[in-house]
Amino acid sequence: MSKIRIIFCLLIALTTGLQAQDKPRFYDDVQTIVKFDKMYAPPENPILFIGSSSIRKWDDLEITFAKYVAMNRGIGGAVTTDIIRYAPDIIFPYNPREIVIYVGENDLVEKGVTADSMLLRFDRLYTLIRSKLPTIPIVYISIKPSPSRAQYFSVARAANALIKEYIGNQKNISFVNIYDDMLDKEKQPRKELFVDDMLHMNKKGYEIWRKALQPYLLKK
Repeated sequence: MSKIRIIFCLLIALTTGLQAQDKPRFYDDVQTIVKFDKMYAPPENPILFIGSSSIRKWDDLEITFAKYVAMNRGIGGAVTTDIIRYAPDIIFPYNPREIVIYVGENDLVEKGVTADSMLLRFDRLYTLIRSKLPTIPIVYISIKPSPSRAQYFSVARAANALIKEYIGNQKNISFVNIYDDMLDKEKQPRKELFVDDMLHMNKKGYEIWRKALQPYLLKK
């Protein structure tokens, strides 16, 4: 991990859990990102990775995709509406040439969430991005089969199917199915791809993601 990336991670860690009750979720985390960007100028026109903790915890993402000039702006614990709320801070200022999105898995555990409502949330996010960035390529990573969330698998699969169908009717956006790649021969999640919490991935899990994503990434 680079020195700058270490500083970035430390700053985020220091703000986690410190939000006041009258602030939106992750407000302090996002303000830390804004301050960090003032300290260290972001790369021009990066491939921007956004979403929840599976992006946020991909510690060597920027090194893994160094030749693509990638930038990690994931927010641990985020749901789709959080990414929508903070798009003016963590998407649009960077003028990305491509965006990679992983968000939706945390939506599963919210009360009353269905595959249909997850599609509607994704539609809002996609429409917002297109309002400012109408033509850039977007890559959407399917919801993964985390063993700790087995009770939500049916909703996850249904949401993946709906979002895939939606994306198929849009331009310059790709759906990357990592769900099936993370299952064993019995169609069960491969626990060896996850750390002890059975939610976040280890290097083996991220290697599957790397192989799946690389064909879709644009070299600068």
